Amino acid sequence: MTNKEMAQNIYDMMGQGQLLEAFDKYYADNVEMSEIGEEPRIGKAVCRGYEEAFVGSIEEVHGMGIDSIASDDANNKVLVESWFEATLKGAGRIKMTQVAAQTWQDGQIIKEVFYHK
Repeated sequence: MTNKEMAQNIYDMMGQGQLLEAFDKYYADNVEMSEIGEEPRIGKAVCRGYEEAFVGSIEEVHGMGIDSIASDDANNKVLVESWFEATLKGAGRIKMTQVAAQTWQDGQIIKEVFYHK
């Protein structure tokens, strides 16, 4: 499976309510994740804790999808432009669009930066 296909599979799993399972499968132990302009979260346990908190904040998912996906196989990079609409506990309904810039190595993400509004 190519990096692009694996990235697509992450979002397919997320659409089936399997975000944490996708994280466990596709993220490296030494992964570094960050939101643009924020300090990176380093290590799978730290990053998974952040994802668990996000999943726990969701009251209801209204939809999600990929608008575009592109890959640079020579440099193990994948860019995923996506959207997510949900009701968050205590925050109401939100719609988020973002681009995830992923760096892959040996079938797992080693770095991911999220650009969103």
